[in-house]
Amino acid sequence: MINYILKRLLYILLALFVIITITFFLMRLAPGSPFASERNFPPQIEENLNKTYGLDNPWYIQYKDYLVDSATFNFGESMKYKARSTNDMISESFPVSLTLGIEAMLLAVGFGVLIGAFSALYHNKFPDYLATSFAVLGISVPSFILAGLMQYFLAYELKLFPISGWKGFIYSVLPALAIAFTHMGFIAKLTRSSMLEQNNSDYVKMARAKGLGKWTIVFRHTLRNALLPVVTYLGPLTAGVVTGSFIVEHIFAIPGLGKHFVQSITNRDYTVIMGTTVFYSIILLFAVLIVDILYSLIDPRIKLKGAKKS
Repeated sequence: MINYILKRLLYILLALFVIITITFFLMRLAPGSPFASERNFPPQIEENLNKTYGLDNPWYIQYKDYLVDSATFNFGESMKYKARSTNDMISESFPVSLTLGIEAMLLAVGFGVLIGAFSALYHNKFPDYLATSFAVLGISVPSFILAGLMQYFLAYELKLFPISGWKGFIYSVLPALAIAFTHMGFIAKLTRSSMLEQNNSDYVKMARAKGLGKWTIVFRHTLRNALLPVVTYLGPLTAGVVTGSFIVEHIFAIPGLGKHFVQSITNRDYTVIMGTTVFYSIILLFAVLIVDILYSLIDPRIKLKGAKKS
């Protein structure tokens, strides 16, 4: 296990290097500059700004500086917001995005597993058809469309929730549901398929022969094995609730990190783009590592040796 984790950490460092390199050159290939929209700037002031932020240095010097700053987690000052560092922007706004993401994950996993298990228990019956239709609907409807519909009907028409903002738990319900709905449907489909496969196994037939109830069999036997595909999906799920919340945060006017990330791309704010990209990459890469470790803990038959599973 330790050798596997060390090898994966090495792969994570390599992946971060590739991400930083690709992000750097993509920013440099894009036309314009961070100060191109400031039409009132005289050329002398723009030259001073370029010099202050090192944009007048050769590309290899800038690349080296980005690597060093990323390695030390010092992402520098924002080029568009005066006297604001990228680190401060991340520390202020990421807790909001994290809270929203965790809430969306709990909703997606909890209700997705419950709907999938319920569907499998009543296979080819009306509850199964109803649950399957709900799952397909969740997979099919994009989160930003669902966010707009919820905002209009549940917040504007029925006045059940606030339309936008971030002033308490009630403000997080609609955006969390909008993010979780798609993942909830996918998890429900995974759980249903996996449980149907487990229901035909010998140990489940033996449990039925002993007279155990259907829900007892689910919680004692089939659910644990059926959760393996769901655990595998936790990595992409983490990516979905973090990166997929950008547009939902914008729709609900939530002051999360997604807002700064989108604005930094629009403003070509190099330091914020690089800082948020590296920060998100670290979170997602470690999320995948944790999922792989959890996979082996849920199913003791899986042993991690180096980079292989046996």
